[in-house]
Amino acid sequence: MGFGLKLTALAGLGVLAWAGAASAQAPTTPRPAEYTSVVQDITVDRPIEVVMKKTAGYCDIAGWFKTTCVYTVGKGELGTNRLIGGRINEILVAKTERSYTYAQPLSPISYHGTVEYVPEGAKTRIVYSLFWDLSADADQAAKDKDIAGRKAMFANVLKTMKATAEAP
Repeated sequence: MGFGLKLTALAGLGVLAWAGAASAQAPTTPRPAEYTSVVQDITVDRPIEVVMKKTAGYCDIAGWFKTTCVYTVGKGELGTNRLIGGRINEILVAKTERSYTYAQPLSPISYHGTVEYVPEGAKTRIVYSLFWDLSADADQAAKDKDIAGRKAMFANVLKTMKATAEAP
């Protein structure tokens, strides 16, 4: 076999090897996202300063869910990671004087939540917003169940927050 033929054969093998590696590494087409949101609120019969003092701490969620919450990174500022119930990691990704937003960075459903406090005279409205991707749910029945479950769970969370804030 002549040098030119050997070079052509090697080049051909190289192209085949590269094509095989490229196809092995080619990303699969991601499933299309199907984002949804749930926004719920409750009015608390206390001024915003009282409500926030009792419920606006980033790990106050432990009381709402009757579980544990510890900071694994940070102390409540942007970038703080809280570990809820020893298994759910959430990072504080946005914060204002009257709200904060967290994300679950390892979640395949791109889960985010926001807690906002709105002054309304001598009362306060707490608004809890959830945002996530339903595309991992198998069918419409599973999606409906997911949404209904989160609505029920966070309606209870809001009731617990209200009771905490209104307690003496």
